[in-house]
Amino acid sequence: MAMMDPSLQGITTIFFDFMGTCLDWHTGVTASFPDRIPLSTRTQLSLAWRESFFADIHSRFEKGLPPEDIDRTHARLLAQLLEHEFGDWSLSEAEQAAAVRSWHAMRAWPDISMTLQHLRAKYEVYVVANGTTRLQVDLARSSNLHFDMLFSSQLLGLTKPDPNFYLRALDLVAARPHETLMVAAHAYDLRAAKDVGFKTVYIQRETEDLSESMDQVKRDVHFFVDGRDGSTSCGLAGVAALLGVELEDKLPV
Repeated sequence: MAMMDPSLQGITTIFFDFMGTCLDWHTGVTASFPDRIPLSTRTQLSLAWRESFFADIHSRFEKGLPPEDIDRTHARLLAQLLEHEFGDWSLSEAEQAAAVRSWHAMRAWPDISMTLQHLRAKYEVYVVANGTTRLQVDLARSSNLHFDMLFSSQLLGLTKPDPNFYLRALDLVAARPHETLMVAAHAYDLRAAKDVGFKTVYIQRETEDLSESMDQVKRDVHFFVDGRDGSTSCGLAGVAALLGVELEDKLPV
């Protein structure tokens, strides 16, 4: 029988980051680029695109700028990368548009779907992530993941890591910080959530936080689980174990 970590007694609510944490964005985005580009280059371009997105949203946050439509952000950053870092490869406007659309359809990591169902039988589960509501709806449908609510930066009018982003979402679901667990594959997200009183679990993914020191991340969060082996028993299954949730139990009808 799985035993709950004593520090997680009283948790009623789980907030999830979405892209990267629950969803494998890299496979679909890499595949969206034309086959004439070598796979290694497509992989590098995808990772650079993702890293530039985080740099951009952090820059906007520090400047006090409002959230930008994520499709506009992705389109602008891709054009910049193609001009300045991947100049050997050109994409037509239609090819760039197709790449931007690829961010709207992703599959879940193998450890997510069934484990999420088990967690949802016991806890309220919410997506709390940057981006637009349209993006989150598309991703929830394409991945076939079911949450109690999707909270986007567009919907909240705020952007992570603004502490009010987390507090506003808490207020809307009538939860309190000490009752809430934040699950993410991004250290900046968990540091901000921890600062407002959440418990935090970091899921390490091979596509995320490429410039972070994992030793430092382990010191900064409450719990750290490995989600890199591509199985159903890593990642979120480790979070379930911390919560004492038995994945072998029959799900309620």
